[in-house]
Amino acid sequence: MKKIAIAAAIEGGRVLMKKFGTALEISHKGEVDLVTDADRAAEETVVSVIRNTFPRHDILAEEADYGHFGSAYRWIIDPLDGTTNYAHGFPWFAVSIALEVEGEVRLGVVYNPFHHELFFAERGEGAYLNDVQIRVSTTARLERALLATGFPYDRKTSSVNNYDHFLNFQQEAQACRRAGAASLDLAYTAAGRLDGFWEMKLKPWDVAAGQLLVTEAGGQVSDFNGRPLDINGQECLASNGLIHEGMMTVLWRGKRPG
Repeated sequence: MKKIAIAAAIEGGRVLMKKFGTALEISHKGEVDLVTDADRAAEETVVSVIRNTFPRHDILAEEADYGHFGSAYRWIIDPLDGTTNYAHGFPWFAVSIALEVEGEVRLGVVYNPFHHELFFAERGEGAYLNDVQIRVSTTARLERALLATGFPYDRKTSSVNNYDHFLNFQQEAQACRRAGAASLDLAYTAAGRLDGFWEMKLKPWDVAAGQLLVTEAGGQVSDFNGRPLDINGQECLASNGLIHEGMMTVLWRGKRPG
């Protein structure tokens, strides 16, 4: 299954690179939520690779409905995480694939085709970047931490928009980055390039693979209150574990009235 997941991610990435920087067909799922013909073509490719070997497995993907077989196996696919970046020619995007078995994510792959970086993890087997095992950082103080985040698509109309948390972390951390692809933010946290990540209103395909990378690299994932992460939930907090409590304290401050 790992071999198929990696093959599917690489094939999806090949499709994205063929179309990257070319004229794209772009439509809107919301005011700021884009979808391109590259998203759809990459998803079709990824699904085809998986279905050729596992035709009765369930698939949850961002762009299309592939039916439901009631299988114990479910593939969770984001064919292009970072669509807005991609559409603007900004080279920060990824293919994200996870395999859930009886409700537990057992396998995760995040592939950045522009930089030829393939992150993968199997539950209990560690996390890797291009076959080299990776570990989270050892930064123990929030004021020395480099963090990443993102903002929800409804940020212009909803007061739950992460602006308060972003301002608070800008004061408490060494720096914050907002690059626009949650799966890569999680992968970079797993690799120790980032010390922590938080975001809200993500979808299962945004976090399923990346959160496994973090835990298998020795990090910690939860909701903003420290409860076990629900990939269908509204909050994702990931860190090297050492600054997790500190990050929760800052997030809780943003929830207080006034």
